[in-house]
Amino acid sequence: MTYRKIEDIGDIEKHPETLIEARENARTLVDPYLKRKKVLFVCRGNACRSQMSQAFTALYAGNKVEAISGGNKPSESVSDIMMQVMAEKGIDMAFRRPKSVPAFNDKYSPDVIVTMGCEVSCPVFPGAKTIIWDLPDPAGKPVEFMRTLRDTIEEKVINLIKELF
Repeated sequence: MTYRKIEDIGDIEKHPETLIEARENARTLVDPYLKRKKVLFVCRGNACRSQMSQAFTALYAGNKVEAISGGNKPSESVSDIMMQVMAEKGIDMAFRRPKSVPAFNDKYSPDVIVTMGCEVSCPVFPGAKTIIWDLPDPAGKPVEFMRTLRDTIEEKVINLIKELF
């Protein structure tokens, strides 16, 4: 935004209507981000299922949803096979790193928690809706298994986004 006769520090105080307009414009820009739905995807190692869920949410919901993922016992790195099958969909996962769910407890307040199966004890976030996706653990499984899992997660994410809106 640019305004005439506001060139130096303190000039805007001489034009209160301009300051009000600037605040309203800033609110219009920021409010959609502050009011986004927040989804936390959780699995044991945060190396595969929850990472794919987060990536598909970003792909299909864009900035409408703030999605993060974590694990109760994070792995050292994300799954190589998962990176391969996601690349087949045009999604680069190489920059992703497993994260710990407890690290989010003080900083993140999700609207929805999606767990990937019964082997994960659900984190506690007061007021958050919990959804359980009973998805098999892909550890040690072949690429064909991972492709099927990827496609199942993609479908579940698309349905979740429809539910949220």
